[in-house]
Amino acid sequence: VDHEAIPGFMAAMAMPYPVRDPSGLDAVEPGDKITADVVVMSNRSYWLEHVVITDKSGRGSIPGATQANTLHAGDHVPDVALVNQDGKTLHISQFKGKAVLITFIYTRCPFPDYCPLMSSEFATIHRELAKNPGEYSRTHLLSVSLDPSYDKPPVLRKYGLGCLNDDAKGFAQWDFVSTTPGDLKKLAKAFGLSYFEKDNVISHNLDTILLGPNGTVAETWPGNDWKPPEILEAMRQITSEKE
Repeated sequence: VDHEAIPGFMAAMAMPYPVRDPSGLDAVEPGDKITADVVVMSNRSYWLEHVVITDKSGRGSIPGATQANTLHAGDHVPDVALVNQDGKTLHISQFKGKAVLITFIYTRCPFPDYCPLMSSEFATIHRELAKNPGEYSRTHLLSVSLDPSYDKPPVLRKYGLGCLNDDAKGFAQWDFVSTTPGDLKKLAKAFGLSYFEKDNVISHNLDTILLGPNGTVAETWPGNDWKPPEILEAMRQITSEKE
C-alpha cells in the first residue's frame, strides 16, 4: 500500500500490510485506491481491516504487478531456470526425490516481519535438519528472490552466508536463487504471490510451499504465522512416507 502518513505509526511510504480477513482482498487489484483501518498492537504488530475499494481506474498502471493463481496439493510447479548464489543454473525438477521447501524473499527488504523473518525461520529449519544426516540428505531449501535486477549471485551469496553463520557448506542444502523477470512472474502467479516495486521497495504477500519427493505441491503456508516445528514435521512426514 502506498499510503499517506499515519500519525504516531508510520510516515508516508509504500509498504506491505498483512490483512487478517482474506476476503478483504478478494476484489482488490494492483492500482486500486482503498480505504482501510490500520490496527496496531502494543507489540507493534499490525494489520489492515475493513478494506474498501474507492477507485478502480488505476488498474493495470503498476509495472510488474502480478495476479495470483494458487497451486493446489498435487499440482506440478513451473520448472523455470534458477541461478543460485554460485552462479550455477538450477531447476526445481532436479530435486525430485527430496522434500523441497520454497519461499520468496529479497535481500534489501526493510521490514523485519517479512523477508528477514522468513530467512530466520528457514535458518532454524536448516539447523534442525542438519542435526540428522538422513533428514538433511532428503530435504532441500530454496529462497527465491523477488528482486532479480539487484539480487545477483554475489549479493545472494553474501546474504546466504549471513543466514548460514558464514558456513558455506550449508549451500549444499539451501540455495538462494534468482531468475529472469518473466520466469519470476510465472513462479509468482503459480504460487499465489502478488508483488510490485515502487521506490526500491517490493510490496508482496508471503507464501511458503512444500514440494513432495514426487515434485508436486504437498502443502502451503500463506503469511508469516507458521512456526518451524510445524513445517519440520510436515517435511519429515512426507519423506518418511516416501521411504
